[in-house]
Amino acid sequence: MKILVCNDDGIDAPGIYALVLALKEIAEVTVVAPITEQSAVGHGITMQIPLRVLKFNKNNEFFGYAVNGTPADCVKIGIRNLMSEPPDLVISGINHGSNTAINIIYSGTVSAAREAAIMDVPAIAISVTNHSAKNFQYAGKIARHLALKLFKKNIPPGTLLNVNVPDLPENEINGIRLTKQGKSKWDDIYEQRTDPYGREYYWLTGSLLEVDTDLDTDQASVRKNYVSVTPIHFDLTDYETYENMKNWELENLLNEKSKYPSD
Repeated sequence: MKILVCNDDGIDAPGIYALVLALKEIAEVTVVAPITEQSAVGHGITMQIPLRVLKFNKNNEFFGYAVNGTPADCVKIGIRNLMSEPPDLVISGINHGSNTAINIIYSGTVSAAREAAIMDVPAIAISVTNHSAKNFQYAGKIARHLALKLFKKNIPPGTLLNVNVPDLPENEINGIRLTKQGKSKWDDIYEQRTDPYGREYYWLTGSLLEVDTDLDTDQASVRKNYVSVTPIHFDLTDYETYENMKNWELENLLNEKSKYPSD
C-alpha cells in the first residue's frame, strides 16, 4: 500500500512524525507537507506565486518534501508531480487540535484530505483534540487500523473520513464512534492590542459555543472521551432546501413584476 501523508502544522511538527512512524509498519509512505504552519487556511490553493519543493531531512535522513504552499497544494503537487503513481490513500495529520463541527470548514488538515477526495483518492484526516497534544501514539494506531480498513472497504468517490482522537492515554479512551458533523461553532472576537511601537493591531480570539449534546455528533463524542469517525464529502448542496425551492419558479424570476422602478 502506498500512502501520501500531509498536514497543516508543518513538516517538522510532532504529529506528522508520529503518523509516519505508525504508517511505515504497513505501507510505503511519501510525505509532502507545508514548510511552515498553515492552520485554518481552509481549502486555499496557490496561484499567484511559484511553489518551491525542498527535500527535508529529519534525524539526519530524508523524511519528505517541504512545500511553500497550503495543505491542498501539497496533496495536488504530491500526486501530480512527486509520486511516480497515485497513492492508494492520503492521510492528513496528525493535527494539533480538534477538527470537529464548524471547524471542519476552516481546517487545512481536512482540506488536504478533501483535495485527495476531489482527485478520487480515498482519504483520512486525523486530529488530536489539544493544541499542545502529547498522546500522538494512540492516534497513530487509529490511523494505521483505519488505513487497513479503508484499503479493504469502499467508500463513495468524493467522501473522506474525518477522525478526532481525545488527547488521552489509550486506557482512558471510551471507544470509537461513527459520528455526524456537529453544529458547535466559535464565538469569535478580534481583540484590539498595541505592539511595542505603539501601533494598533487585532488578534483573533473567542470561545467555542458547544451546542452539540448528541453522542452521534463529533464534538459531543470527543468531549465524552470517544474517538469520532465522521464521513464527509465536498457536495455542499442542501438537498432539502433544493426540493423546497422548486416551487419558487426561478425560471420565471425576471418575468415577475419588480418592485424596483429601474427594472
